[in-house]
Order: sequence, then structure tokens, then C-alpha cells
Amino acid sequence: MHYPKLNTTRQTRQLIDAFGGYNHNLRINDGEFYATKNLTTKYYPMFSTRDRRGTLNRNFNRLQGIIAKNALYWVDNGTLYANGYATGLTGLTAKQLVSMGAYICIFPDKKYINTMDLSDYGSMGAEWSYTGAVTYTMCHSDGEYYTNVHKSSSEPEEPENGEIWIDTTDGSVKEWSMYTETWVVIETVYTRMDFLTMGQLSTAFKEYDGVNLSGAYFDDLNGSKILYAVGGDPTTSYDYCVVVGIQEEQFTQTSASITISRDVPDMDYVCEAQNRLWGCFYGNIPGKGNINEVYCCALGDFRNWEQYLGVSTDSWRGSRGSDGPWTGCINFLGTPTFFKENVIHPISVSPVGAHQIGDIPARGVQEGSWRSLAVVNETLYYKARAGVMAYQGGMPAEVGAALGDERYYDAVAGSFGNRYYISMRDSYNAWHLFCFDVQRGLWMHEDDLHVEMFDKWNDSLYAMAGNRIYDLNGADGTLENKVSWSAETGIIHYEQSVSGYGRQLVRYISRFNLRLNMALDASMQVYVEYDSSGLWILLGNIKLPNAGTITVPVRPRRCDHMRLRFEGIGDVKIFSIAKLLERGSDV
Repeated sequence: MHYPKLNTTRQTRQLIDAFGGYNHNLRINDGEFYATKNLTTKYYPMFSTRDRRGTLNRNFNRLQGIIAKNALYWVDNGTLYANGYATGLTGLTAKQLVSMGAYICIFPDKKYINTMDLSDYGSMGAEWSYTGAVTYTMCHSDGEYYTNVHKSSSEPEEPENGEIWIDTTDGSVKEWSMYTETWVVIETVYTRMDFLTMGQLSTAFKEYDGVNLSGAYFDDLNGSKILYAVGGDPTTSYDYCVVVGIQEEQFTQTSASITISRDVPDMDYVCEAQNRLWGCFYGNIPGKGNINEVYCCALGDFRNWEQYLGVSTDSWRGSRGSDGPWTGCINFLGTPTFFKENVIHPISVSPVGAHQIGDIPARGVQEGSWRSLAVVNETLYYKARAGVMAYQGGMPAEVGAALGDERYYDAVAGSFGNRYYISMRDSYNAWHLFCFDVQRGLWMHEDDLHVEMFDKWNDSLYAMAGNRIYDLNGADGTLENKVSWSAETGIIHYEQSVSGYGRQLVRYISRFNLRLNMALDASMQVYVEYDSSGLWILLGNIKLPNAGTITVPVRPRRCDHMRLRFEGIGDVKIFSIAKLLERGSDV
């Protein structure tokens, strides 16, 4: 007796051995994941959990900012700490900490500290007020008094070298030169102001400070001035300063009220570039009207923002006509670059001081996301309103398409190696930490860490979140316990093929083969969801010492589509996932 012969089911094997990271769009490629938690592209092409983070062992009260120099500095409850040592710099709000040489400059507090000498700290600006007698005397630029001063309509007879003649016919001041035997016109005339204080003025100001002076008896001595000389000490001499102005005869004002101030402008955002601090301001200032300006301090001197000597090292400011508030700034490859939401303003720094502001109509930094500016491998990345952008000096290009249609706000970013970390808030006020591998063009969603500031020091990227500082590389602090992770695939459709008789046949998934490596204390589960039901069905628990291959069976089920979810705890690396497909009918 002969029995009918059964045909074996033909199987097809599809292998995924390169994992493409996070892609939060409806249609994604094999190897990409619609949702991820605590995975990394560091070990690409493997599917891998991220490294464990370290937490600094400090009891912080109210963290306000971090910055890395020769040590890790942070502001806690208004006080600046150097790797745990409390400095004398207190009363800080610390919205922005900017590095300039050995100094840390803190805004909007307008304070500084020398990291090579922590006893050197204070305010960038200065103000000195004085009430009392003031003597005004014409002098040389260094404060030395003129001798033999004559005031007449005709030149003095038989003058001596250095003798001064004030010509009343035209008001000019001239000096006799015995070498040329002529009267040489003194183009710039200086006045020395002497005060009864001792050592106060020279403590607050120095030579060539740009200041605002008010209360002087003579009007031409008031206003924006340069201090060409400052003198006086606590024990031997009265204070004095020298400014441009003509005072023909020595005069003493018995009761004066003098104020001298060295001002630092209010600025929305500040960066350092080419040994200067650069800042911007948009808004209304009483008495000055609407301001839309960019500033820079004098070369190498963050204290002086109104030093105008007519030389290349001067302070500088420029106005813009572009609409809207400033949204951020950064030193990009040596160029101070300022942003609005729809304009990029790079500054062309001139060696002679004639700096110019450029205009690039393009997607700039989203308002509230100024901390998202970070450079990775000579490319600038930032959060624009429409997405995450990459900028290399021309027109920016979007690199955040994998983040999907969700809108994000208030982004904060940092960089380390080839990776760009960005923490931002979605429209439901939930926070997300993403990592973009710029070398491979892959994204990963890590977790819900709300980072307020990043900075890197030595071999670590530090993240300030709440009242904690994390080392994202795990090289510093106490390591966290086993990392909890998960990944969800996109929609997997049962594939169709055409038989030799022209019939549509369906291939269904019969099982998965996973090649993976697990730590001894790690575990993993595999779930399946059919037809977007929201119900995840457990397919199996996996616990495997070291490396090996695991088969996960999938019971065939009639459905339109399915999704897989992998989740676990501990260190897991998946080398490949093989799908085994079997052919069935379309009924």
C-alpha cells in the first residue's frame, strides 16, 4: 500500500547582523528600532547596552553650573567649587560659565576667577565714587605735570625746551622743541585729576581702562573716557587719574561728587574666541532704546568693553537689523558665531579691529535651546525649531530625521569622541536623552535623564542633572547597578510571494535565532505584539553565560503585522538576529 508523499515546507533565512539604531518613523529598515532605551552604537555593528554611568560622590545643595578646566568646577548654592574646594567666589546665579585662558568668567553675574590662583577673583566691572576736593591740572599722558606754562596771544620770548604755550588766539596748546626750534602743536591734551583718597583708585582701575566719568567740574572731562594713567597708594601718595581734556590753569573743586565706572554690558549669550569674549543683547534699555547688538571685549582683557584707543586691540560693538532675539552663540573653528531662530551671524574677525557681522538666512538655534550648540569632529550641531542641524560654515543640514515627527524643546547638548548627546523636552513635558553617532549617522534614545549642562574633562563627559553630576563614560564616581534596557522593532509584515501557479502565498516567521553574548548576571526577555494590539506576549526568557546562539520560537498566528520587543537587565550584546520564514497559503 502506498501512502501520499508530503512535501517539506520550504524555509527562507533572513539575517540581520548590523543594527541601525533608533528610527522613530512609521516605516523603518530591518535592523532599526522604533524605540530604544539605554542602548549604544559604541559597539556597532552589534546591538549593545550602553556603558554604566558614574555618579560623583558629593552632597550637593543646589547645583547651578559646571565647567571643566584644570579641575572640574561647579556652582553649588551660589558658591564656586574647584573639585570640591569652596572658593571665595559667592553669590552667583551662574547662567553661563565661559573659559578664557586661565580664567572662568561667569554671567550674568559678571564675575571672574583665576584657576591658577584661586585668590584672584572678583567683579569684571568696577565703580568708584568720591565726594570731596578735586584738583584739575594739565599734564602729560603719564600724569607728569607740565612746567613753564604760558597763556597769551603771542609766543613767549626765549622759550626753553618743553615750555608750554597756550595760544589764546585759537585755543591750541604748543610745546617748544629745542631740537627743531619750533612750537609743536600738542594734538591731545590731558588733564590730571587728584583726589584726597589714597590707594582706592588704583585698586579698582588700571592704565587704559575704558570708563564712564561723571561729576567733573568741566564738561569735557565727563562721559566715556580712557584712563591714560592711574596712580596712588595707601601710604605715600594721593590718588589721581589722567583723561583727555584741556584744563588751562590748575583748578581745585572744593566739593565734588565724582563717579568712575568700568561697565560690562548686559548680554544674553557669551562665548570666547581669539582671546576675546564675545556677547550679544536684544531688548530695550531705558535711555538707550531698543538694542540689537554684538559686543567684544578688548584683546585679552575681559574687564574692558569700552576701551577705544583707535588700535586693533580695542573693544568693539556692532548693530544688526535682523528680526527677533538672539538664541545662542559659540566659538566655531575660531569664528564667534551668533544665532537667531532664522539667521546665522558669523563674525569676520579683522586683525586691524574692523570686525564685520555676516548674515546667513538659515535655520538657526531654537529659542531656549542655546545649550544645544556643540562641536563634534569639526562640525557644529544644534537644535533648530525644525530638528537637529549640522553646520560646517555654509548652509546647515538636518540630521535628526530619525527622531520622527515629535517636537522637542529646551535642548541641552554635549559631545565626546564621535558622539553628540542631546537632552530635550517633548510636547508632553517628558525629557529624553538621545545620542547621535556622527561617524555612523546613527541615533539612540538612552533614557529620560534631564540634563541641564554638559562638559568634558579628561576621559569623561559630565552631565549635570538636578542635584547630581554624572560621568556618562563611567570613569569617575560610583557606578550604577546593572543597566535596564529595551528595544522595539518597527512593524514587521508577513511577506508575500507568487507561486508557480500565480497564486499569492504568505511567508510567516516560524522562529528567530539570536547570536549573543551576555554577562553572567544579565537576563533578557523577548515579546511579540500582533496587529498593534498593545498586548505584548512573552516568547521566552533568556539567560546565557558568555556567547552562544538561542532559538526563539514564534507560534504562527494569523495577523496583518507584528512587532518584537527585546528587554532585559545587565550587559548584553547581540551579534545577529536570523529570521526563519516558512511559506504558507494566503488563507
